Amino acid sequence: MSRLPGLPYEAMDAEQRRVHDAIVSGPRGRVAALFMPWLRSPGLADPAQQLGAYVRLGSILPKHLTEIAILVTARHWNCAEEWAHHATFARDAGVSDDAIEAIRQRQTPHLDDDTAAMVHAFAGELVQTGTTGDETYASAFAALGEKGVVELVALIGYYSLVAFTLNAFAIEPGPAAPVLDP
Repeated sequence: MSRLPGLPYEAMDAEQRRVHDAIVSGPRGRVAALFMPWLRSPGLADPAQQLGAYVRLGSILPKHLTEIAILVTARHWNCAEEWAHHATFARDAGVSDDAIEAIRQRQTPHLDDDTAAMVHAFAGELVQTGTTGDETYASAFAALGEKGVVELVALIGYYSLVAFTLNAFAIEPGPAAPVLDP
């Protein structure tokens, strides 16, 4: 279900098709449901999809840390579509099922390394308060360095935008996805 009707390729204008084709030829290889609202505004869709490709697939952050931060963000915003995809990606990146379930239940997961635990705490604090305390920031800076912290903040901000888009346009995951109770 979506609040917007489908946008078939044949109905796209030249700029929409250009952005569509850029997404398909990029690292994702497909146009996910998220991009359908954005394609209505190709000037938004193109830089947004490029930012997403970088923060998720090109960042210096290891994949398991990226996916932990995305899951915390998806859970905070109760974004079932985002959660459904990234729970699988997190599992593939080595995040345990127990840790994924703990995040889904809004509990602190047992994570195998201090950096992963710090990313969980940093992401949770940022989405809940809009900032981080000095101690949390210092821990992130010590573990990830300047560039890593910048990229972590951008990742969380981007996936908040993704969650808002998916939620506002009522883009829902398939029936097999876990339910995210508010």
